[in-house]
Amino acid sequence: MSPSIHIDPARHVAPVDPRIYSGFTEHMGRCIYGGIYDPDNVNGLVDTNGFRTDVLDALKELKVPVVRYPGGNFVSSYRWQDGIGPRENRPRRPELAWLTEESNQFGTDEFIQWCRLLGAEPYICLNMGTGTLEDALAWLEYCNSSANTHYANLRRKNGHADPYGVKYWSLGNEVWGPWQVGQMNAEDYSKKAYQWAKALRLLDPSIQVISCGETGFADWDRITLKTLAPVVDMHSIHLYTVSQGNHDVNVMGPAAAEKGIEISKALIELAKIEAGIDKEITVCFDEWNVWDPVRAPGEKGAEEHYDLSDALAVASWLNVFVRKADVVKMACIAQSVNVISPIITSPTGLFKQTTYYPLHLFATLMQGTSLSLHISAPDPESDTYTGPTVPTFVANLAKHTPPASLPTKWIDISGVLSPSGQEIRVALVNRHKTTAWDVPIIFGPNAEVGSKVTVHEVWSADLGERNGFTEGEKVRTVVREEEWKGVYHAKAHSFQVLVFTLV
Repeated sequence: MSPSIHIDPARHVAPVDPRIYSGFTEHMGRCIYGGIYDPDNVNGLVDTNGFRTDVLDALKELKVPVVRYPGGNFVSSYRWQDGIGPRENRPRRPELAWLTEESNQFGTDEFIQWCRLLGAEPYICLNMGTGTLEDALAWLEYCNSSANTHYANLRRKNGHADPYGVKYWSLGNEVWGPWQVGQMNAEDYSKKAYQWAKALRLLDPSIQVISCGETGFADWDRITLKTLAPVVDMHSIHLYTVSQGNHDVNVMGPAAAEKGIEISKALIELAKIEAGIDKEITVCFDEWNVWDPVRAPGEKGAEEHYDLSDALAVASWLNVFVRKADVVKMACIAQSVNVISPIITSPTGLFKQTTYYPLHLFATLMQGTSLSLHISAPDPESDTYTGPTVPTFVANLAKHTPPASLPTKWIDISGVLSPSGQEIRVALVNRHKTTAWDVPIIFGPNAEVGSKVTVHEVWSADLGERNGFTEGEKVRTVVREEEWKGVYHAKAHSFQVLVFTLV
């Protein structure tokens, strides 16, 4: 069946929140040390603070609005007090998440300063493993208080007179996981997190509090939301997809995340009804990416070397967040530098991975109002799909999620009406390995577009093409203008953002 896309610019989903293009930095591998912070670099790549200026420049291009810190699994045994004050006095500690050592040369003050240079808001994840409520309150006081109190004064003593005003605070990281220091069951976590949220709000009522969810479709999510809905603003969920050496599984994997978001939305509504509350609670998808832990083990730094297939998977992930703009208000790609990242550094420079370019196109072009698009397109069960069926691969990736409510298509799309209201932008992924399609794009009533379309394309003839220090950046965005005659030729295994001008 030939695919076609139908677009009515009056069919709005919701505004696209820029925070869905946020980042994440963890004390893991070379994300912090040798990534964003490299004070011993002798190649002219750092500023007076020891921050990598080339990394800052590359992330600024992505318009990163929020950065989550300091983890991740790392946070569950982290003493934030070790990372402040004179560096020569900071203790070196064993690090239990990735079985390394932590020098504490980069901590809260450095992170806030780095965020300010990046132009991003800081988002702090609290230690609910070895940490106490007293530690959490002290951290919040240190960051946000203007009072004449101990930790506020300690911040001033450390050279930072004004409060940082950190808005986003999450109640632990993956507390449900057996790999966590301080793992809890859902009931115990919910009781503890409820008390933490109450106390944090007493100290600073202006903050946004984020609960620790699982995948969105786990019973953990149901139980925690039922208890925490009255005291949180967002519910965090995590999921990674994996190629398993199979392109089809790689690019179709984000279907599991979409199902998790749909179920989370329903669980949020149920929790609000049961609690008798009427306030907005949204999804914060604060860890997501393509990650194969066999190919890139976490304990060895998780430095994935992504190819074009991975770039198409990342574009499919981002399509999900735009389509679900009504409930997903923040998403943080894990991570921002070196660790399963779109940017890889060396002492002499960096390169942008294949996955950098879809992220850049979404962050810069897919802003505005999400549109509800209709697509008729071939689905894997009726074509030359080489992986498992949709229900099977979603179940494998997501453990227990039910199959997607609609078939997952080879042509994957999202669309926005630009902030000016003058353009329609369509993010289109042809996920098929070998088949190109001529795709009619049909605009609805009272929507007429100009005679030209601007195409921002990420493609290579080789689906396994990678960027690198020796290879160069072979996979990158190419921009061209085409005559628009109502049909777009989508190359096999390609990603593009099409920009149409309304007339």
